[in-house]
Amino acid sequence: MSGFPGSPQLLKGGLILIDPSSGAVQRVIALQYNPDLLTRTLQPQSVGGSAALSEPLRLKGPPVEIIKLDAEIDATDQLEFPAQHRTAVEVGIHPQLAALETIVYPDSGALIRNNILAMAGTLEIVPVQAPLPLFVWSKERVLPVRITDFSIVEEAFDSHLNPLRARITLSMRVLNINDLGFGDKGGHLYMVYHQGRERMARKASSATLASIGLSSLF
Repeated sequence: MSGFPGSPQLLKGGLILIDPSSGAVQRVIALQYNPDLLTRTLQPQSVGGSAALSEPLRLKGPPVEIIKLDAEIDATDQLEFPAQHRTAVEVGIHPQLAALETIVYPDSGALIRNNILAMAGTLEIVPVQAPLPLFVWSKERVLPVRITDFSIVEEAFDSHLNPLRARITLSMRVLNINDLGFGDKGGHLYMVYHQGRERMARKASSATLASIGLSSLF
């Protein structure tokens, strides 16, 4: 961090887990280091079948957006000051990894309750409802997501085999209004993002035909 006064505060990207019904924040997970690279893929949702031939420009909904990133977790600097970072000394980066991993694990208490219901002869067991993850990458991008792929490469260990350094690869599918609906908390957040894209587009300078070498189209 810069020691110069007035240097800008570095915001961190991360994930927020909220209750999908109430919107209450359950956990905030900030990335230790912001990734240098973030990949976004947009797949347009055009109409299909015969309508695609007669009305090829119609869209049936927002694009399917996939976000991929690589994040690093490193306890090396913390180990230099063991008195201040006892957790890192005792268990390395296990807590940081666990905080991310539990996003894709169902709650153990809910699993136990479902097992009790199954043993009691309940015919239909409702799948465990997980918190809704929000991917945050600045205030302009607060996106409801579903994690579709999650890989961990652990690169260094202490004498007790606690991981000290790891690379995390996350792939997330943005949940749009077609997935969540307008009355959903996550659906509301998606529409804020969607409308934000439209406002940003209006800020872009408009080019002219001459700037791309044309005098007219017809």
